[in-house]
Amino acid sequence: MSTDLSGIPAFLAVAETQNFRAAAERIGVTRSAVSQSIRALENRLGTALVLRTTRSVSLTEAGRELYDRVAPAVGEVTAAIEAASDREARPTGLLRLAVSSIAECFLSGPLIASFAEQFPGVQMDVTVTDEEFDIVARGFDAGVRLGEVLAQDVIAVPISGDQRQMVVGAPSYVARLGAPAHPRDLIHHRCIGWRPAPEVVPYRWDFTENGRDFDVDVRPQVTTNDMWVMVRSAVAGGGLTFGVEDTFRPYLERGELVAMLEDFCPPFPGFYLYFPDRRNLAPKLRALVDHVRLHRRSAELG
Repeated sequence: MSTDLSGIPAFLAVAETQNFRAAAERIGVTRSAVSQSIRALENRLGTALVLRTTRSVSLTEAGRELYDRVAPAVGEVTAAIEAASDREARPTGLLRLAVSSIAECFLSGPLIASFAEQFPGVQMDVTVTDEEFDIVARGFDAGVRLGEVLAQDVIAVPISGDQRQMVVGAPSYVARLGAPAHPRDLIHHRCIGWRPAPEVVPYRWDFTENGRDFDVDVRPQVTTNDMWVMVRSAVAGGGLTFGVEDTFRPYLERGELVAMLEDFCPPFPGFYLYFPDRRNLAPKLRALVDHVRLHRRSAELG
């Protein structure tokens, strides 16, 4: 017995965009066509899949269950078709990436620019986000994150070497208020903190002493979800801030920031390009993986 798969592309697009107009644009049809496809699919299955209001679109319990089972399978089929279509052809298509805001090794420019020049048929859509989510469920091909936060069931390709976090401040701030001798002294300093979203408390600052990890609740006077607000505020003498060394390196080299408490900041695994463990990678993603490996090798050689 044959299975009628009509309506599945429209359903997946609606599930991932939570918007009928955006779903229509993604699959190249009209909004009315998307609505009709969803309605026909619901009639065929005998159950509602999508909840529609004047302000939002969401999945029913049946819709979520269908999406969770169908989306990975469709992704595998798409990857297999792309891999088998023409292995000698130049990679093409949209490559969607979710990249951490602190992945300076990826976002600084040279890696993306050189990839775009080498593979003009690939359109890169880079979403900078620190939200943790399932990249497959959100429709991304791959992501870039610190190695220590990655799940065990993904393929991870190193982009950078080991990283470390550090406390930095402007020389003008240190001249006025001094530098902390120990992380516990930070509670007496003006600090600039980071949080991923308004409803999330600011991150505590992590340190290590004598092989034991601990954190400090610095109670920042300024909090933001934008790393560059943190950096610029620190450079202006607004307080001490905390982040990955790569982010601060240009400012440290120019003397605009100085590092402190380095003895309490050991290295940890750096940034990785990661993606689901699939047997066949789409040519566009395979091209990026190979490019990342070559770029990293070149960086190691100097």
